[in-house]
Amino acid sequence: MSWARIGDLGFTGLDDDTDNPVVITGYKAARTEPLTSAKKQVNKLIVSVRAVCEHAFVHLKNWRIITKLRLSPRYATALL
Repeated sequence: MSWARIGDLGFTGLDDDTDNPVVITGYKAARTEPLTSAKKQVNKLIVSVRAVCEHAFVHLKNWRIITKLRLSPRYATALL
């Protein structure tokens, strides 16, 4: 079983394989073709999932836990 990651629109080329995507990204609007309401809802869902992860990483950075994990990853559970 392969796990897909959720990424921003910078990773658009990695989601070409619909059966086994590497990264799940949103939809980009073209100049001549705006997004449909269904595609906008998909983008909102992806953004909401990514926001939770981004906030978690910000908290870990603020607590300086990630710098300690770089030094000794075996103590990750004790630090968290």
